[in-house]
Amino acid sequence: MTRLIEILISLAIVAVLFVAVALVLPSSRSLSESVETNRKMTIVYDTVNSLRRFKDWNPLVLRDPKVQLKLSGPESGVGARLDYVSEEPSLGEGSWEIIASEPNKKVEYALVNNERGTNKRTAFILEPTGRNNRNVKITQTYAVDYGFNLLGRYNGLYVGSSIGDDLKLGLARMSNMLASVPNYDYADFSRNDPSMTPKVSDRPAENLLVVTAVVPRDNAKVQAQMQGNVEWIEKVIKANGLQAVGPIRIVTNEFGAESYSFDVAQAVTKEGVTGAIDVDVEGPVEAKYVEASKIAVVPAKGHMAGLPVARDSLRAWVLTRGYETVDRPYELWKAGIPAGFTENGEYDVVWAIK
Repeated sequence: MTRLIEILISLAIVAVLFVAVALVLPSSRSLSESVETNRKMTIVYDTVNSLRRFKDWNPLVLRDPKVQLKLSGPESGVGARLDYVSEEPSLGEGSWEIIASEPNKKVEYALVNNERGTNKRTAFILEPTGRNNRNVKITQTYAVDYGFNLLGRYNGLYVGSSIGDDLKLGLARMSNMLASVPNYDYADFSRNDPSMTPKVSDRPAENLLVVTAVVPRDNAKVQAQMQGNVEWIEKVIKANGLQAVGPIRIVTNEFGAESYSFDVAQAVTKEGVTGAIDVDVEGPVEAKYVEASKIAVVPAKGHMAGLPVARDSLRAWVLTRGYETVDRPYELWKAGIPAGFTENGEYDVVWAIK
């Protein structure tokens, strides 16, 4: 009996100590980690203000490659949400949801996961840094409340090694991911005109007449070749009773140091014909049938020499939103070939995506 009493007293002392220590421990925990990137602020902000690239940087998918992710709400900003379900007991079910967003400064998420605690949240704080503020410092914070959850308070002792390691890994992966995005500020497209904002749309299946050319990098020779190729296409259109659809498009194959390789293409239809059209081609003209595709499109203006930057800027916009570019980009020369060699050029820059 005496031994039993001693055991009970010992357990009581342990319990009291457990409670006493727990009450001394903090009722909440917070930590932060930082990384620096040389990508444009627009790219960084749009990346953390959306969950479309979550799988490309968040350590969650490393802990369970088979985890099921589901996006809901708006594509970006407050209300954008990602729910996940994992068969890994340590992960289970959870969610990330944007609850506050301050352009180019801060994005805050509410978190639901299997970790102990309540009111869990993480934020990405963005600060210009480096020479002439060309870089961006990304600081990710994490905070959790335990209240009078005594086990939670003890769990808080290990937040720095568990959650902290995830913050470091996630930021490192995000930095590497951002490095693969062309470093162009696509916000320049619509800075003075919101209608110039890139967008995603559907392109139907098309019949194309195409002429390929390689010419020296001389504007006069390039323009003359483009005009000559257009004439060949117009000849085939007339001979086959076709109708041109939309502007002439230029597809860049290779922009070399001494030569420029490109395709001149024209979409066509024929009354009463659906699907691929049987075309009798002439000279250098080829007939191609292109399947339907989802595309990213942005208007552009000015001399055709500025189109490479427009293409790379559009690709940056596409990648930041979690899409993948496929095939070659092209431009619809809406003002015609001659205007494209002046500051009066007008185009739609197009890139197929998946």
